[in-house]
Amino acid sequence: MKLLIAGVFAVSMAQAAHLGKPFTLAAPVSVEEVAANPAKYTGKVVQVKGKVTEVCQMMGCWMSLTGGGKMIRVKVNDGEIEFPKTSPGKTAVAEGVLTRIELSREQAVARARHEAEEQGRKFNPSSVKSGAVIYQIQGVGAEILD
Repeated sequence: MKLLIAGVFAVSMAQAAHLGKPFTLAAPVSVEEVAANPAKYTGKVVQVKGKVTEVCQMMGCWMSLTGGGKMIRVKVNDGEIEFPKTSPGKTAVAEGVLTRIELSREQAVARARHEAEEQGRKFNPSSVKSGAVIYQIQGVGAEILD
């Protein structure tokens, strides 16, 4: 009887690892590849695999993935997917459309301030010197692998 309960628990955990919509692409590309060639992927569905370094601690609406010394953020619409706040340090695969976002200095300051608040970090607005162009994946599906 104990074995049966453990088996059902293991199946439930495996199913819970996929978040959001099923993947449509057969295999991921590296975070490093997307970061090195963003114009090639902008506006297209992309699937990436990397190590989770951060997760939104308020709503779980974004996570940062790293690989090859590069980082990319996966952002989802609030309430559609909630990335587990315990994910940092784990490997994840995420799929969605790569988007290019241009920020004025004021927008970059507001974004950095908001992120610092979410992560409980101190923030100095003078640390943001100019606007920025960022690339992020508008995520629709993800798997937390370990």
